[in-house]
Amino acid sequence: MEDWKKPPLVITATSNICWMRPEVEYPKTPDAIAEDARLCLEAGASVYHTHAEGRWGEVIRAIRSKCEVIIQCGMSSVSLKERSEVFEERADMISIILSHHDEAFAFQEFNVLHDRGEMEEYAGACQRFGVVPEFEIWHSGSIWNLRYLIGRGAIRKPYVTTLFFGWPGGTWSPPTIEEYLYRRKQMPQGSVCNVSVMGENQMKVLAAAIVSGDHVRVGTEDYPYDRGGTVAPTHKLVREIREVAEALGRPVADVREALKILGIERRK
Repeated sequence: MEDWKKPPLVITATSNICWMRPEVEYPKTPDAIAEDARLCLEAGASVYHTHAEGRWGEVIRAIRSKCEVIIQCGMSSVSLKERSEVFEERADMISIILSHHDEAFAFQEFNVLHDRGEMEEYAGACQRFGVVPEFEIWHSGSIWNLRYLIGRGAIRKPYVTTLFFGWPGGTWSPPTIEEYLYRRKQMPQGSVCNVSVMGENQMKVLAAAIVSGDHVRVGTEDYPYDRGGTVAPTHKLVREIREVAEALGRPVADVREALKILGIERRK
């Protein structure tokens, strides 16, 4: 990664279930989720990644009534049909895994196959409804599938991605700076890379991403502990990573800047 002027840092907030510690509190109702989104935006996040507790339409509308944060709809383990409301409501973004789910959490495991046909179907829906896909990159095979979609003309730049490290299960990869830099070098030109780390090495890898010019996500879903080792709500984790970024000389993106970086054109 050559030397260049760093773009503002896009922070994604993940106020969802903590997969390794499901007893950790997080917002569950549309009103609570919307208020949390507002707090995360105020703390420095420009993107709010939500599972909506399956109530996609209600949650998207509730967040929009409360603030202007970019809405990213997660739960890529479920089918396109189960998230059809995401497209009907024209959310800003939707998460799409570029491989299979093989994750081993505290109370359940996910083993779901996602073939390239499904990926193309998602890509087509995104183009029709104007929803920006956020592609989950769990290992190098995910990058092969990203290049496949590019080669098929199914997606266009910028290719918004999230690189995952340290998440347990068969798609695990080491949460190290070396692994981050290795995978980052393989990403196609035109990629916008976000970084997610589960585990106590989170801050080391996120700091490397920040100084390298990539973007980060934090919250109860990824890792619910602050730097002092205390469980904290997502908006406090957002504020903490913002302070780290500013100490490293990286400005934090506001919503307007993040929309441009992520290639999102909101409909009025």
